Amino acid sequence: MAAAGLWPLVLAAHDVSRSDSVFLMQNSGTAVLAYLYLGAKHMVTGVDHLLYLAGVIFFVHRVREVALYATLFALGHSTTLLVGVLGGVHANPSLIDAVIGLSVAYKAFENMGGFRPLGMQPDPRAAVVIFGLFHGFGLATKLQSYNLAPDGLVINILSFNLGVELGQVVALTVMLTLFTLWRRQGGFDRHAFAANWVLMTAGLVLMGIHLTEYF
Repeated sequence: MAAAGLWPLVLAAHDVSRSDSVFLMQNSGTAVLAYLYLGAKHMVTGVDHLLYLAGVIFFVHRVREVALYATLFALGHSTTLLVGVLGGVHANPSLIDAVIGLSVAYKAFENMGGFRPLGMQPDPRAAVVIFGLFHGFGLATKLQSYNLAPDGLVINILSFNLGVELGQVVALTVMLTLFTLWRRQGGFDRHAFAANWVLMTAGLVLMGIHLTEYF
């Protein structure tokens, strides 16, 4: 039931409002504040990114560790966002979004101890960087679909990327606060497996939707 409640949110992942779409298609020239806002908005309303970040910090409660994972994730998605849009590197958006869905399911599976019976434990830091690359490519494919004007493009995309980073800080701050309150109130350990099961289900649904789009 809990997983079913997430489906409408999963279906809205990676969406861009009509007004934002019109702006992206019509804008010409440098628009630092607008792209800064759009980057932050896309991060804090991007359900796919939020689900993955929630999984990444689910068992992380020290600010220093959260900062480390946030930096690694930012390194990954900033690289492919800039290379994709400014370097003109293209990929099928449905396949990229399917991998983003997989990243959510993968992290939840890891949180549930799914790799232990297999006698393996992948490095979570490396996984965050690798999946960060796909999350950034997802942003790039979305922006590429609007055929952005070349005038002011570099500054605009750098502003968008900075906005994404600021949005990530806001999202992680809220998540860390909520997880901390949950731990203090009790029941965190008792419900951790179920919560990650919901996360994994949402990731698999997201992956299935985009694979269906592709095929």
